[in-house]
Amino acid sequence: MEKHILLVDDSPTIRSSVSLCLQNEGYRVTEAKDGKDALQKLQFLKDKDQSLALIITDINMPEMDGITFISKVKETELKFLPILVLTTEAEEFMIEKGRVAGASGWLLKPFQPEQLLWAIKKIVWSK
Repeated sequence: MEKHILLVDDSPTIRSSVSLCLQNEGYRVTEAKDGKDALQKLQFLKDKDQSLALIITDINMPEMDGITFISKVKETELKFLPILVLTTEAEEFMIEKGRVAGASGWLLKPFQPEQLLWAIKKIVWSK
C-alpha cells in the first residue's frame, strides 16, 4: 500500500516540485495551500476514511501559519502523526517553537530531493 502524505505550502512552485519528487518515489500526495486549507483536507480525508503517513508543512503561510497548524493537528486524534517542516526558517528559536508544537523534523529550503526523501523515510518507516 502506498504511503499518503499531506503537503502544506503556499507556494504553487514548491508544492509542484515536492509533489513530483514524492510521487516519483511512489508516495500519494494531497496538497494544501495553507494551514486552514490543510485542516479542511484532513477532515475530508477522515470523512473518506483515508489515513496519512506524514504531513509536510511550511511555516510562513497566509490564513494559518505552520506552527499554528501543527499545534491544531496535535490537538486531534492525529496527534501521533509525524509532521516534517520544510521551510526557509533557520532561526533556532523558530525551530524550537516547531519542536514544542509537535514537529518531528525540520528541513530547510532550498532542499535536495535526496535529503527530503531520506528524512521522510527516516520518519515514516521508523514508525
